[in-house]
Amino acid sequence: MTATSLELSTLGHRIRHQRQSRGLTLDELGERVGIAGSQLSLIENGKREPKLSILQAIAAATGVEVTSLLSTEPPNRRAALEIELQRAQSSPVFRQLGIAPVKVTKGMSDETIESILGLHRELQRREREAIATPEEARRANTELRLAMRKVDNYLPDIEKLAEKQLRAAGHVSGALTHRSVSIMAKQLGFDLLYVNDLPHSARSVTDLEHGRIYLPPASIPGGHGLRSMALQAMAHRLLGHRPPTDYADFLQQRLEINYFAACCLMPETASVAFLAQAKKDRNLAVEDFRDAFGVTHEAAGMRMTNLLTRHLGIALHFLRVDGSGSISRVYENDDLPLPQDVTGAVEGQIVCRHSLARAAFGEQNRTTEHYQYTDTPAGTFWCSTQTGTTAEGEFSITVGVGFDDARWFRGRETQKRGVSTCPDEACCRRASPDVADRWSGKAWPSARVHRHMFSPLPRGDFPGVDDSEVYEFLDRHSQV
Repeated sequence: MTATSLELSTLGHRIRHQRQSRGLTLDELGERVGIAGSQLSLIENGKREPKLSILQAIAAATGVEVTSLLSTEPPNRRAALEIELQRAQSSPVFRQLGIAPVKVTKGMSDETIESILGLHRELQRREREAIATPEEARRANTELRLAMRKVDNYLPDIEKLAEKQLRAAGHVSGALTHRSVSIMAKQLGFDLLYVNDLPHSARSVTDLEHGRIYLPPASIPGGHGLRSMALQAMAHRLLGHRPPTDYADFLQQRLEINYFAACCLMPETASVAFLAQAKKDRNLAVEDFRDAFGVTHEAAGMRMTNLLTRHLGIALHFLRVDGSGSISRVYENDDLPLPQDVTGAVEGQIVCRHSLARAAFGEQNRTTEHYQYTDTPAGTFWCSTQTGTTAEGEFSITVGVGFDDARWFRGRETQKRGVSTCPDEACCRRASPDVADRWSGKAWPSARVHRHMFSPLPRGDFPGVDDSEVYEFLDRHSQV
């Protein structure tokens, strides 16, 4: 329903209310204003827009101001119910069902209309919950990645906001402390509370009514995780986020809160100064950047994608790859060839087994970065990779650049070299002809089914979060 039709419907209800409150029939009021009762009925039913002169005559005949008739507020509860039902039955969600709308009559009770509206509200709620099909989710993620590529993965407004908040909290230099994060929360009107019973589906929970941000009691060594989670929760408030309207909106919000947290943990001014000096010394390294600000290797690598291109003119790529070779997080603006599906999505694709992102899993020393040049159809790329392990298994973090920019990085002298002709399947996805001939038709492997294949898509106002669990958690803690 358009805004104009809603306005006409409200206007009609207000005219009817004034007419009936004065005990006038359609014909009686029509005679007073100079139009037929049938014409007045069309106006009251929102099917015809009255001229200003007619509105003025109706106002005079009913003893009210024209502005009162033009108010956007329904005149009474019944009118409000009828307008809401009219709006609901005009929505695309209802129309696509092919069901005839219910016609409201004088004899229809308010309770009946409310019951019908309840069904419409549930229909809308379920429609919002089914936020995205797998293909829609992948497309939304791809569109966001490409949009960020166009701006060099750099969001200046969030950079400025983060530095403003840090200054207000008195943070000047060095690693951001838990105390400074707590001060930032206080300035927004929140206390940070660490609890043992946080809902399993939520990383943090913000109680807007009581001004509390609930966080888990422990995190990874160094506390980067707790600081980051608190900053992300604050970012929702600072950035004015509302419950996401669709999966693309959810992804955009998640990107923005992660970006804000990274800006606070590795402030732009200090980070650019550190990276510029390292470039001048030809000694850029993810591990040095990581240690300087007390963050994870992954956070440092991702932060480089925000700053190196915009401030130092270096195009680069970032990959997080799991032990099976599947890409779980990616960014590139240096034209590194990446595997893609038909939608253009990269996440979930398998990287070339000749890339360091996979080859590093075979290295004996997992505590330092490993380096490699890789020749590809798009040119030669240098990269550094470090591996790690979580409860979900192994992963590797890779940051790399084109051959010419390798001169700025530590590890450029490496003699290790790989060759990848992917996406040509003969590179690493197809067995050699003699091996294929030897075993074709004689092997029957049992596939390892990944859990994510059967995982439900994110649902609810906050995708992936169990709303009932969160509300019960807040109800428990609001009594404390």
